[in-house]
Amino acid sequence: MKRGIRDWVIFWVLVLDEVVAFGVVVLVLWAFDIIVPISVVIFVALAVGTFAFLFHKLVIPSFHKKQTAGMEGMIGMEAKVIEPLAPEGIVRVEGELWKAKAVDVNIAAGEDVEILEVNRLILKVRRKENGLSD
Repeated sequence: MKRGIRDWVIFWVLVLDEVVAFGVVVLVLWAFDIIVPISVVIFVALAVGTFAFLFHKLVIPSFHKKQTAGMEGMIGMEAKVIEPLAPEGIVRVEGELWKAKAVDVNIAAGEDVEILEVNRLILKVRRKENGLSD
């Protein structure tokens, strides 16, 4: 399913959730013989619907942001080799030391590398050249 269509399906499912919740509240009020004027019901329904639309319209773009926390967020980050990667060694990533494995060639201490993958607690890296990845 295309990204835009999937987003709208998610949106309408979330709106349907709001409608069902509102319906349950109205039924509970009706079950206890609490009379609510139809104008109040319509106003509240429109207010909740508008809030749901605006909230979900603002939330949908966050579905597509790159993860920035956890292991998946490390992919693409730059690290400094502390202990030579021949092919395994130690790198520093944002002040933390990680065990790393070079994917192509041995890499000397002091060089910059790019994180390609996180496999358990071992980073798979490749050399960065001229500030740009290969």
